[in-house]
Amino acid sequence: MSKPNNRITARYCPINRISPADVLKMYGIFQNYYENSDLDTFVSDMSRKTGVFMLRRRSDQKIVGFSTVATMDMQVDGKRIKGVFSGDTIIEREYWGTRALPLAFFLYLVRTILRHPMTPVFWLLISKGYKTYLLMANNLFRFYPHPQNRYQEYQSLIPQYCEQLFPGYYDADRGVLDFGDSYQRLKDDVAPITDQVRQASAAAAYFETCNPEWHRGTELPCVGRIGFSDAFRYVFRYLNKVWRKPSQGAVHPAAQPVEAADRGNHVPRVAVAVRVISASRKKKNSNGQAMVRSRQ
Repeated sequence: MSKPNNRITARYCPINRISPADVLKMYGIFQNYYENSDLDTFVSDMSRKTGVFMLRRRSDQKIVGFSTVATMDMQVDGKRIKGVFSGDTIIEREYWGTRALPLAFFLYLVRTILRHPMTPVFWLLISKGYKTYLLMANNLFRFYPHPQNRYQEYQSLIPQYCEQLFPGYYDADRGVLDFGDSYQRLKDDVAPITDQVRQASAAAAYFETCNPEWHRGTELPCVGRIGFSDAFRYVFRYLNKVWRKPSQGAVHPAAQPVEAADRGNHVPRVAVAVRVISASRKKKNSNGQAMVRSRQ
């Protein structure tokens, strides 16, 4: 069987260039993996994003996954930073383990850094499933929540961007976004956290510690720092993975988990001014699925 990387491609497409037919195809994928999904909510959420990474099969260009993204300006202690927010991310089960999406997203982050060389860039991610969390944990070096309780200085960004994007849904005591029982959630047979998963990946086990009600659809907000030094380190890590056999969706061991950090500690306030580019309204005729998102 051919390798997942050789069978699919991942390319970024601005939201205003996505056809209604492609939206409907993405929504079809989304329905296959999520409960409580409806087209209107899916289209409304996508329309607030800057663009979408679409994963296509090389042989026939069929969409087999996607991930939405939005850029925003933020203020931290009076200093401007750039936030890159990841929304829904879903990939067809057959292509789990592909490196096409992480590589495409990494190149997008690098382009963002090059366009704003004097502005710190942060990846903002919310995850209702462990595989989405692993996108950050397995590909970034500086992020929070971290299995070793590192980089707690980034924690102050989380409540601010959550309140800006999802006002009223962030639970500061639990450190999660809770949209209620009727919110979209992964189907029971999609990426369950089993004993085998916990033993194979300390990061996946830590995700469950931070977000124990993930099966209800609660989202774990995360934040990661990406700079030039991180980019160089990622290149070496990526090349090392390329030289090894693809994971075929298997999780990768990470640092040993520790108790979830106390998120109640006082941290400097961070003012976030969000500026998300909206798409022209193409609500009906939309389709999607490819990001385990942050609302997603």
